[in-house]
Amino acid sequence: MLGINMADVINVLMSVLPQLIAIGVVLVLAIIVTVAVNKKTVADTATRKLIHSESWLVFLVAAVVSVSMMLFGPLATLLNNATATKYTLSEETISNASDLAKEIQSEAITLLQNTDDNLPLADTNVNVFGWASTNPVYGGTGSGSMNANYETTSILQGMAEAGLTTNEELSKLYTDYRADRPVVAMAEQDWTLPEVPAADYSQELIDSAKEFSDEAVIVIGRVGGEGADLPKNMKGEGITYNNNSTEYEDFEDGESFLELSKTEEDMIDLVTSNFDKVTLIYNGANIFELGFVENYPQIKSVLWCPPAGQTGFSALGDILAGTTNPSGKTSDTFVYDLTQQPSYNNAGDFKYENMTEFPTENFEEGETSPAFVNYVESIYVGYKYYETAADEGAIDYDATVQYPFGYGLSYTTFSQEMGDVTYADGTVSFDVTVTNTGDTAGKDVVEVYYNPPYTNGGIEKASANLVAFEKTDLLEPGDSETVSVSFEDDDMASYDDQDAKAWVLEAGDYQVSINADSHTVIDEKTVTVDEDIVYNTEDNTHDGDAVPATNAFDADRGDVTYLSRADHFANREEALAAPTNYTLSDEYKAQFRNESNYDPAETNDDADEMPTTGAKGDVRLADLTGKEYDDPLWDELLDQLTFDEMDTLIANGGYGTPAIESIGKIQLTDVDGPASLNNNFTQVGSIGFPSSTSVACTWNKDLAKRFGEGIGDMAHDMHVAGWYAPAMNIHRNAFAGRTFEYFSEDGVLSAAMASQQVTGAESKGVYAFMKHFALNDQETNRLSMLCTWSTEQAIREIYLKPFEASVKDGGAGAVMSSFNYIGIEWAGSHSGLLNTVLRDEWGFRGMVLSDYFGGFGYMQADRAIRGGTDVMLATTDITNHITDKSATSMQAMRTATHNILYTAANSWLYADGEPAVEVPIWKTITYVVWGVTAVLFVGLEILAIKRFMDRKKAAKA
Repeated sequence: MLGINMADVINVLMSVLPQLIAIGVVLVLAIIVTVAVNKKTVADTATRKLIHSESWLVFLVAAVVSVSMMLFGPLATLLNNATATKYTLSEETISNASDLAKEIQSEAITLLQNTDDNLPLADTNVNVFGWASTNPVYGGTGSGSMNANYETTSILQGMAEAGLTTNEELSKLYTDYRADRPVVAMAEQDWTLPEVPAADYSQELIDSAKEFSDEAVIVIGRVGGEGADLPKNMKGEGITYNNNSTEYEDFEDGESFLELSKTEEDMIDLVTSNFDKVTLIYNGANIFELGFVENYPQIKSVLWCPPAGQTGFSALGDILAGTTNPSGKTSDTFVYDLTQQPSYNNAGDFKYENMTEFPTENFEEGETSPAFVNYVESIYVGYKYYETAADEGAIDYDATVQYPFGYGLSYTTFSQEMGDVTYADGTVSFDVTVTNTGDTAGKDVVEVYYNPPYTNGGIEKASANLVAFEKTDLLEPGDSETVSVSFEDDDMASYDDQDAKAWVLEAGDYQVSINADSHTVIDEKTVTVDEDIVYNTEDNTHDGDAVPATNAFDADRGDVTYLSRADHFANREEALAAPTNYTLSDEYKAQFRNESNYDPAETNDDADEMPTTGAKGDVRLADLTGKEYDDPLWDELLDQLTFDEMDTLIANGGYGTPAIESIGKIQLTDVDGPASLNNNFTQVGSIGFPSSTSVACTWNKDLAKRFGEGIGDMAHDMHVAGWYAPAMNIHRNAFAGRTFEYFSEDGVLSAAMASQQVTGAESKGVYAFMKHFALNDQETNRLSMLCTWSTEQAIREIYLKPFEASVKDGGAGAVMSSFNYIGIEWAGSHSGLLNTVLRDEWGFRGMVLSDYFGGFGYMQADRAIRGGTDVMLATTDITNHITDKSATSMQAMRTATHNILYTAANSWLYADGEPAVEVPIWKTITYVVWGVTAVLFVGLEILAIKRFMDRKKAAKA
């Protein structure tokens, strides 16, 4: 659940300030009149008393009118959300979702090491070490948190469910040490890692543990969250951390959150000096430096268990006990030294020094200036860098990579045989026969990669590229399954942003392989492309684009040196170095816009014609359900709307879109949560599924689809129309705070999982807001006008890939744009992104929502609708209303309204016609107050006049 922050409170107060001022002014006037009209100024008692009475009656009316204006104006959205009927999950839905959460996690947990077949555990008695064993990571913080209304299954509970008995003395040591996990939230971050110092383990406790069992499990946990990236330097400025001992520092200068603390090291030393069979469990979404396990021969097994959701730790217990055979594969590359990531020096806090005249203010940092981040690694993200750099001799692979992308072990063994490859009519196809050659039932993954022909100095290409994958069914020992693999040749195309300015499949030999992981080739075949294919004509587009893709991000390349494979990565040292230039060029600065200098008139077109508004008609929104986007009936409906109705719809889209009574558009509820549904106003929530990283580690597209279907079922119970997810940005850097919410370092794996989740949700009539569109791959400075610079090739081949698939394959009906700038244009108003690519090329039909609309010095509704955003995720009145009423603006409003209503009309709530409307309780109360006030006013007015007349008569007598 998202909490209330001071910025929200201030925005609410500012939105009702005119009405508060009006009440204050009338109150002061009433007091002045009461004081000024006295025996000295008005001798007649009857008249004096009447004036006093009338002044306070005027105040009563003014107060009621002003409060009503607040309620039906700026506070309406908040009140509608807060007083919405609390629809909850049925017991059947809870049961199904809980079972699915466990099933997903059972295929997500990844076995990284299993020396001497240490797992499954041989003994049902287990010593579980590590504070995180009693307080594991279920999800992330912020929008990714679990709902407190449902119980979570802990690691120890999951082990108990699997028939394992854990050492309660050890667990009590940890719960007595600290019961709660330090808070890592948007407004504050405490990075403390509670861990009992080794000196606090009594010899008696250790001796007792050794008597209890010779099996030892160690749990190390790391949490991440919305609003803050993980610290690269735990001794850095502004880092809150409390050491576990006064005898030493947990971290030295330069050590990161994704390394062991001194206390954790000491604990591991203690455990390994007393136990010879040790299993290490890493519970976190961000890849961790696990090189230390090679220093301990006693650590026989290593499991990666990403955040498990509400019930996922039950699956961990089954895997430890051997009831379930692990089948997860890494969604990211584990390296020995995270400082060697190609993005390491260019992810973090970089502020422009010459942009102080463009201030922004947000609830994370207060007032600050625009920032930047350079995607210097270009297309060489994650394994694409490590594999290609190794092939070019630029790095020592074995010294750099510990566990490759797509890597994972099993309790059994498999063989894979690659059949003959057919390349015809643009399709590459072949069969792979997978056989369980061991003695335990299990699942395997067929991973297909290609290595394209590369010309030195030509189009940038990685030497390893995932292109397709499939997961087998559960195979009993000795059983085989034939997996059919098929993909289009344009899946191997590269985007040439320099010469062709189009997708290009270059002629030459493409090595197509089946791999155990990104580095280990099982078998490969050659596919030969006879001549260059350039996808730049209407009858030959890339991946079914509606129009040929061509450069839309030239201006977003910036003055940056990008990594190139040319001459064996000759420019690697220069390109990957930390930035030294903290100034935005004069050319770009002259084009930079935020609230201080944005003028909608700059983009007005005199040729635009004013659209029809407020026309008479009887078309209802339900009449458009199932109609095509360009059906003529839409024009009739849109003609009926007034400026105010369109503005209300566009401006007040926070956690749902408002009602428009004139056309039968009801208020719809949209809710947050990448792994669940959380209504931040009613506090009703759903079961939390495992993290997106967990889903990616399953490499199971069917499970991803069922995840989306499960979200859809819960949405129906909760009366929810839209889901602010799935989030599908890229794991560009291990320290990104929102890694748990995103899938993988790879665009293809992310695309498959994201599009399947979207497919599942959309099949239930729930529109999924794929987010954050786009290049929102770090939390640092995300609200601070963060200028993201990248090559068009990287944008299209890596960062947009999951979004593209979610539109083309998943049928996404909604998008949430992002806070950051792409180049010098806010992503929420970047027409190249939202119009040229999303709508024109990909054929998207639906609505684009801004990210949380806090203003922040650059978010403006006028700017948004002209660039392609349709609705503002706002709950209070700030810069979310349309101010310009030119023909250009009105045309943009009409288009935005069309997009919003198209999405609404095709939601499940309109499947059976126009839905019944419930009057919000606050409106009912307000109407009652109006009635009581009217009666009271009339009564008091009659009483005042009667008393005036009585006093007059008495005075005459």
